[in-house]
Amino acid sequence: MVATGRPGEERRLIELAGYAAVLSDLDGTLVNSDPPVRRAWTSFAQRHRLDAEQVIATARGRPSREVAIEFAPDAPEEPGRLEHAEVSDSEGITALPGALQLLTAPLTLAIVTSCSRALAIVRLRAAGLPAPPALVCADEISRGKPDPEPYLLGAERLGVAPADCVVLEDAPAGIASGKAAGMTVIAVRTTHEPSELAGADAVIDTLTALALPRAA
Repeated sequence: MVATGRPGEERRLIELAGYAAVLSDLDGTLVNSDPPVRRAWTSFAQRHRLDAEQVIATARGRPSREVAIEFAPDAPEEPGRLEHAEVSDSEGITALPGALQLLTAPLTLAIVTSCSRALAIVRLRAAGLPAPPALVCADEISRGKPDPEPYLLGAERLGVAPADCVVLEDAPAGIASGKAAGMTVIAVRTTHEPSELAGADAVIDTLTALALPRAA
């Protein structure tokens, strides 16, 4: 269901109505949350004398609790501290191009995010975006992206077979999660270089490249 263009051109999708369901990542796909993400993880890196850019790169697309434990295993307070920092900071969060149109299109859709539910709601509100009825969050799963569990749970909640779902992602961890779940994955070129998105079935610049169904 993916149409390819000439070399160097953005590839467009056939109508998303061709899929039974759309499962979309949040940060970097629907919203630009980079300012508060960078502030929270830079502070974390400074507290533990780590390279901030390395930490931020590792954290993209993954649950913060898993990354915090990975970098600071002897600081059990860090997941809660990071969560508080991010929930309290919505300055600079904006909707990415095409996000509102996607969320208001007549689609069977779920957001599958590495945020907690509280943080996801904060970021959607800050960006002026509606929350869909189905929302899969990091505090509801045991294994985060790149494990397939988040996207498999999204498909289950929508009552759709994984093979009939299309995933929208911006990060390698999310791409790996969607592919491991047996889904088609479309990567958005917002936070990573095209070479880092090679695992996706197609790569687009923004969500505006999607052909959305129209309301009846």
